[in-house]
This record gives sequence, structure tokens and C-alpha cells, in this order.
Amino acid sequence: MSYPALFTTPGMRDFAEAVDTERQRQLEKFGDQHHPILRGLHSVVLFEDLADGLRKTNDDPAQRCWMTILLEEAYEAGAETDLAKFREEVVQIAAVCQAIITDLDRQGAQG
Repeated sequence: MSYPALFTTPGMRDFAEAVDTERQRQLEKFGDQHHPILRGLHSVVLFEDLADGLRKTNDDPAQRCWMTILLEEAYEAGAETDLAKFREEVVQIAAVCQAIITDLDRQGAQG
């Protein structure tokens, strides 16, 4: 069943369709999975330190790149202990991924 969707961000429809296709592949291969978000408090401290380091990197336009931006968001998520805030961070990761895909598509890197 198909549902109409209105996307206002350029490239969002193509991104959503590509993610949906990949998600269907994952479900077929692995089934519906359930995993812990983090394992142990030491993980939170590690991710906080990594996020802090990448924030400093990303503050410098000469050092910033898509991977440092993406990793900063991922480490911020990893440092989060509140599930609602963790979800917000994961949404930010998805938004950065969409920006990366849009930039790659502009450069002709469609897969």
C-alpha cells in the first residue's frame, strides 16, 4: 500500500525511498531486531569525550567535513541517557545523512 507524502526539502523523497528500500532489505535479512541502546555508563562518558572533540573540530570550517559532522551527532546520541533526547539526536543523525546524500547526488554519486 502506498501513502502520499509531501516533502518540502529537496531530495527528501528520494532519500526516504532509498532508506525504505534498505530497511526492507534489512528486515528480510535479519528480521525485526531489538538491541540495548548502550551497554554501561562507561559508554556514555566515552561518547561525551568523543562528541566534545568533534565539536571543536567542526567549529573550524577548515577541519569540518561530512564525516566529522555525522560522527559528532552519533557521539552526542551515544552520550545521551534520556531516551526522548536520544531519539532527538537520532533524528539529527538522519537529517545529516539526508544532507550528505543530497550533496553526493549533486556531485553525481548516485548508487
